[in-house]
Amino acid sequence: MRSTDSACSVAAEQSPSRERPLVEITIGDMLDRMAERFPDNECIVAPEHGTRWTWREFARRTDEIARGLMALGVRKDSQVAIWATNVPEWMLIQFAAAKMGAVLVTVNTNYKQFELEYLLRQSDTHTLVMIGKVRDNIYTDHINGICPELKELKSGELNSAKLPCLKNVVYIGDEQDTPPGFRHFDELYRLAETVSADALNSRKVELSPYDTISMIYTSGTTGFPKGVMLTHYNLVNNGFGMGDRMRFSEKDRLLIVVPLFHCFGCVLGVMSSLTHGTTMVLMERFHPEREMEMLVAERCTAVHGVPTMFIAMLEHPRFDQFDFSRLRTGIMAGSPCPIKSMRDAINKMHLTELTIVFGQTETSPGMTQTRADDSAELRVSTVGFPLPHARVRIVDPETNVEQPDGTPGEFVGKGYNLMKGYYKMPEATRAVIDESGWLHTGDIGVRMPNGYFKVTGRLKDMIIRGGENIYPREIEEFMYTHPAVRDVQVVGVPDAKYGEEVLAFVALREGAEVTAPELIEFVRNGMSRYKSPRYVEFIDEMPMNAAGKILKYKLREWGIERLRLEDAAKIETA
Repeated sequence: MRSTDSACSVAAEQSPSRERPLVEITIGDMLDRMAERFPDNECIVAPEHGTRWTWREFARRTDEIARGLMALGVRKDSQVAIWATNVPEWMLIQFAAAKMGAVLVTVNTNYKQFELEYLLRQSDTHTLVMIGKVRDNIYTDHINGICPELKELKSGELNSAKLPCLKNVVYIGDEQDTPPGFRHFDELYRLAETVSADALNSRKVELSPYDTISMIYTSGTTGFPKGVMLTHYNLVNNGFGMGDRMRFSEKDRLLIVVPLFHCFGCVLGVMSSLTHGTTMVLMERFHPEREMEMLVAERCTAVHGVPTMFIAMLEHPRFDQFDFSRLRTGIMAGSPCPIKSMRDAINKMHLTELTIVFGQTETSPGMTQTRADDSAELRVSTVGFPLPHARVRIVDPETNVEQPDGTPGEFVGKGYNLMKGYYKMPEATRAVIDESGWLHTGDIGVRMPNGYFKVTGRLKDMIIRGGENIYPREIEEFMYTHPAVRDVQVVGVPDAKYGEEVLAFVALREGAEVTAPELIEFVRNGMSRYKSPRYVEFIDEMPMNAAGKILKYKLREWGIERLRLEDAAKIETA
């Protein structure tokens, strides 16, 4: 289903009384529409890879890759996983999958074998597209560890004992380095010649804006990661809303260094740009000096990041050597921003229209956002007001009754941006979406008389370290595999630099011996590095209530006291 031309116009922010209407259009059709409007404008720029694709060329390439995926047996609603840093092929797979109706499954670039196997199995992934490694995290070793059959595969489909749905593994990198059993990415272009353009067009006609097109994994405080099912309709309209708040247009150039596997990259970055014809400049991984160089060299007008990224640039010894006068807007999200850092970003980096976004993966992800012309104080003390057509309330977490302005309660949301649910997890879906269709976020906040919202805490035990969401249950489950560990509970404790750090309370088995550094290294070797505890404290028994529930808040209090983090805790609550 295609939208009207007026729905795709590139416009400035809509006033609350004149909100842009919601549009019914697929991501593929949206891309083709932008290729018609701005054929010769740059669409994807990846200086680290020598890539510069116009909107017309990018649209053509995504058609070819879509046909290549069809030749591999990828059907409508098949899952295609992408495990890579911000490389140009990531973008090709995202849009090619959308054009032929596959569901994009995003894989965290920090994952190791334990996490990867769970995600690929739970998501029923049919085709995995991946790079070889990131630093010392060797992706090819992990997938070969799960699927030793790959090394013996000569041609045809993979038949994996552990991952029966996985049929293809596609390698991004130098073709001569393609591991045994892998297909090289360029083979997709060659395979495209075996599938006609008419066949792809027939597939496009079958698609609906309400089809699931993306599965982004997120976790709660219990259980393992859940695949959040999002639609074209969710993502395109969220992109329109956030792009409007930033006043995006085809004249803007956004640097995307936040990871594409996360909503911050693939929605706040990509979808906001897609809907406004904005050029997307990709950077693989964050490095403050290289980011500043790229911002200037590529004449960027916008940049996204978590507060620690902006702080790292502002405090870099070469900061004063760069001319940021072209910068204007972007998004800061992931954790609260100190008022001084926001003022410095505005005054020293010329980000006079930098915005704050609040939401979660389950809401596509944006729920609220500040305006481009809000004061610095408003941008750091609030998370803005609801995006167009998104409904947000503060309710009593016990009674579900809406709270008056100024009274704390739980954030709940409803509207076009609400997920379809968690993949193959109906009970988990019902646990967060109530009978009236409101999503319960687990975050605590207040609504102000001016309609803006503040976040004051959270019901969940999720840890946010430097903008990365860390879920205690995953770390606990892994630490339980250590032979010396009898019991373990993971909590977040305040940290002046990263907002929070990971603390693991460990009860050892009788007679077992292990040191805190050894346990930290155990987690670091088996899971993503950012999930490894900063602190390990040994304890005989966990504090519990009368019903036998472990009191994590008590552990957090003990951690702050034992580690003498009272000053950091004061900063957190200031």
